[in-house]
Amino acid sequence: MSKFNISPFVKWAGGKRQLLEEINKRMPKNYNRYFEPFVGGGAVLFDLQPEDAIINDINKALINAYRQIKQSPIELIKAIDELDCNIPDDGKTYYYDIREKYNDKLMQEDFDVELAAMFIFINKHCFNGLYRVNGKGLFNVPYNNSRQASYNIENIMNTSKYLKTITILDGDFEYACKGAKEGDYVFLDSPYAPLNDTTFESYTKEGFNKDSHIRLSQLFKDLTVNGCRCMLTNHNTEFINE
Repeated sequence: MSKFNISPFVKWAGGKRQLLEEINKRMPKNYNRYFEPFVGGGAVLFDLQPEDAIINDINKALINAYRQIKQSPIELIKAIDELDCNIPDDGKTYYYDIREKYNDKLMQEDFDVELAAMFIFINKHCFNGLYRVNGKGLFNVPYNNSRQASYNIENIMNTSKYLKTITILDGDFEYACKGAKEGDYVFLDSPYAPLNDTTFESYTKEGFNKDSHIRLSQLFKDLTVNGCRCMLTNHNTEFINE
């Protein structure tokens, strides 16, 4: 299958676009299915474009965007266009209004095209493209004073075509890997263990703590014993090396 010309449709903390060459050097040449339980912005997925893939992320708003691109790209584009076209010269108040509406829908777990459009809009118009939530799960990143377009239409449409055959999940990383068997490839790019007290890890209100990393380590061992080919990325810390 020839590859589509696609790239991540949102910026995501910990994205791997700058490390694709190094990741590709270490990948198995042949494998059956591809599993990515922490898909994030999808840089590795979109670079590889495996035909048989299972992707997952615990961030339900992010996964809703993937699903809407897969299922309803035209409706999504129209919804983003409406947001982009209505932004005034001074977009600060407008941005915060959209952010408030987004958080209201998020708290209601109203995962639809409108929420996906707002998710992509605020990702392009928030400071440094950072997705961060507080303890209540509310998105709280300030405005970046940008009036740039929120999407590339060709990228959205090509991404939709590619995702048509991809299984998209929104749960725990262990659950996402339950079907992995001998010969499958599992790429584990979890939130990193903190280097210090200021290391960012607020992708979701639950966070990703020490116990999560220990559980992930055991999953890596179990998958390897079962014949899966696995790659795991993290900070080079004493805790992770243990």
